[in-house]
Amino acid sequence: MPDIDRAPEGGCLKVSSKSSPASVAGAIAGMVKDGVPVELQSVGAGAVNQAVKAIAISRGFLSPVGIEIACIPSFADIVIDGEYRTAIRFAIEPRVIHGASLDVDDADAPVL
Repeated sequence: MPDIDRAPEGGCLKVSSKSSPASVAGAIAGMVKDGVPVELQSVGAGAVNQAVKAIAISRGFLSPVGIEIACIPSFADIVIDGEYRTAIRFAIEPRVIHGASLDVDDADAPVL
C-alpha cells in the first residue's frame, strides 16, 4: 500500500477539468496577495490543463502589482472513492520582481 499524502489545510485548491481557469486564477491571485500559501491539486490530464492555464492567467493578474510567481509541481498519491490515484500538485510561491518596492521599514534593505 503506497503512502497517501493528505491535502494541506487552507490553501489547497482542487481543480477539475470543468474548472474555470479565470476563476481559479482569481483565487490564486487573491490568496497570493493576502500572503496565504497556495497549492493546486489536479487529477487527470484535463484537470492539469485547467490548472496550468489558471497559473498562467494569474501571472497576468499579479505582474502589474509587482508580484511574480513560481510554480513547483509534485506528485501526490490520494484516495478517491476507495481507489488510489495519482494527483499533480502545484505549489505557488510569490517572488518580488526586480526593482519593485518592498514593504520594509529599513530603507537600506536590498531590493530583490
